[in-house]
Amino acid sequence: MTAPANTAPTMTAAAARADLDGLMLDIGARARAAAKILALAPAAQKDAALRAMAQALRAATPDILAANAEDMAQARANGTTGSFLDRLELTPARIEAMAAGLDVVAGLPDPIGSVLAAWTRPNGLAFERVRVPIGVIGVIYESRPNVTADAGALCLKAGNAAILRGGSESFRSAAAIHRALAQGLEEAGLPADAIQIVPTRDRAAVGAMLAGLGGAIDVIVPRGGKGLVARVQAEARVPVFAHLEGICHVYVHAAADLDIAKTVVLNAKMRRTGICGAAETLLVDRAVVATHLKPLIAMLLEAGCAVRGDETVQAVDPRVTPATEADWSTEYLDAIISAKVVDGLDAAIAHIERYGSHHTDAILTEDAAAAERFLAEVDSAIVLVNASTQFADGGEFGFGAEIGIATGKLHARGPVGVEQLTSFKYKVRGHGQTRA
Repeated sequence: MTAPANTAPTMTAAAARADLDGLMLDIGARARAAAKILALAPAAQKDAALRAMAQALRAATPDILAANAEDMAQARANGTTGSFLDRLELTPARIEAMAAGLDVVAGLPDPIGSVLAAWTRPNGLAFERVRVPIGVIGVIYESRPNVTADAGALCLKAGNAAILRGGSESFRSAAAIHRALAQGLEEAGLPADAIQIVPTRDRAAVGAMLAGLGGAIDVIVPRGGKGLVARVQAEARVPVFAHLEGICHVYVHAAADLDIAKTVVLNAKMRRTGICGAAETLLVDRAVVATHLKPLIAMLLEAGCAVRGDETVQAVDPRVTPATEADWSTEYLDAIISAKVVDGLDAAIAHIERYGSHHTDAILTEDAAAAERFLAEVDSAIVLVNASTQFADGGEFGFGAEIGIATGKLHARGPVGVEQLTSFKYKVRGHGQTRA
């Protein structure tokens, strides 16, 4: 009897999936074994590895740039947008910043083993709450190849093994960075499996990680756009440090200094438009429309930023296009900003609560009481006064680097640095006590 024409392709696809599943389970098993070693590794050895990794990155700069040039060429051929290319591109300065970040992480206090609290009960039992590693952390990210170094370094410092799955667009760049990290680990006598990168572009690898790799992964950290985060939250069978989109606001209060407002608004929007801390909506208090609105809008337009505004904003400059309802909840990641006039502090806070993503929001004001209300009432991971939203970065917080900005409220919130990649356990010491 003749076999159906599609039997061979089906069997080939099944075999390929079986191969992928086997590969991913092996990665998970090796990460779990490495995590056991890292959990007991002395701080000096982890720091030596981080410094060796930094030096290996510097030495590998030509190879990393060559790999990145191939990724950039392919991205351009695919018609990728400018903001995406900015996130993907590596330069000697950006590679040095990655290496410097690893040196900073090496210089941070080791959180593992630190006693968070200690007390003794009337029965003589001595309790300690002690910081410990989480175990194995899966990081799924898209276009930013620097996340490879940042995530690997932070996980290592906190005594965790890392499984990294970068985007297909940055596949070559991430692989080149990873080779330098593995070299640094081995130089310090730590297992190269402590930081692994998924060696395939197959999207099924993401599904395997979300399923937990047979119990190997303890937590997933997604870093990317709305589609990636939505998939992770919908499919993950392990805990997730949620990193939602950055719909960041700058509110120019009635008591805002115009010069400060111009400086901060321009930086918040235009320094790097493709990062999650870039301002996406400008709110201007109606009390300062006559003095502040036109200069701010003209400044943005002249800097090459498109402005989509409400009727009042449109009236101050004919180059402003009408904003739609969707604009207020859009993360542009580009040289575009929505702008709206609001009737005071209450209206600004209400707008941010309705349309924001609880990521990063700023108020510009010389009124201390208004600033404190904004800090208290805006329910975002990062809230700033008279400063750019582009400070939403673990390096700027003194963390050395970050895996992402967590916008949830459980365990980690804001920049996910070394401390956020730990858990704790209780150590209890007695001398024969029993419970009645």
